[in-house]
Amino acid sequence: MNAAVFFLAFVAVVAADKIPDFVVPGRCPVVDEKSLFDDQIPNHPKYAGVWYEVALTNNPYQLLKQCVRNEYSFDGQKFTAKSTGINADGNLMKRNGQILPMPLGDPHLSVDYEGSWIAPYVILDTDYENFSCIYSCTEYNFGYYSDFSFIFSRSPKLADQYLRRCEEAFKKIGVDVSRFGKTVQGSDCPYDTQKSL
Repeated sequence: MNAAVFFLAFVAVVAADKIPDFVVPGRCPVVDEKSLFDDQIPNHPKYAGVWYEVALTNNPYQLLKQCVRNEYSFDGQKFTAKSTGINADGNLMKRNGQILPMPLGDPHLSVDYEGSWIAPYVILDTDYENFSCIYSCTEYNFGYYSDFSFIFSRSPKLADQYLRRCEEAFKKIGVDVSRFGKTVQGSDCPYDTQKSL
C-alpha cells in the first residue's frame, strides 16, 4: 500500500475522531514472506488464469460484492488483473488492476486496482489448481494496522478440504477466521457476461 498517501488519509480521519473500524491497534502478524515468495516466484505462470472469490474479511475497498471473478494474465514480471462481479447496487461492474512485485523489494506481491490503494498481496498457501489464500496487512504509525484476507477458488465452489486448508493458514498467523464472510457465487451469477463488460 502507498503508506505515505494512506498515512495522510489516516491522519485526517484521526483528526476527525473517526478511526475506520478496519484500522485497529497492534501490529501485523509475523509471516515468513521471503520463504513463501521464493517458493512462489517460479510458479507465477501457474498462478495465472481465473480465480473466483469465495470468501473475504470485511473490506471497504472491495467494490465487487457478489459473483466475483478475477482473471490474471502473467507477462513474465507482473499479472494484469481483470475482475468482474456485481456491486452493492446490484449492477455488473468491471475493475482493472495489476499484481506485481513490491517496488521497494519487499518479498511479496502488491495489488493495485484503479480507484484503490496499493496493498500487499501475500499468498499464504495455494496449490495453483484449486485454491489460494491471500493476506494483506499494512502497519501505520502510532501502533495501528489494517489487514484483509481472501479465499480464492478455480471454480465458483470450493471443496471443504481446501477451505479448511486456507482456514488453517490464516489461523497459523493469528487471523480470526470468524471474520470471513462468504461471497455469493453459483448458478445465478452472470459469468457469461464477462466479455460484454
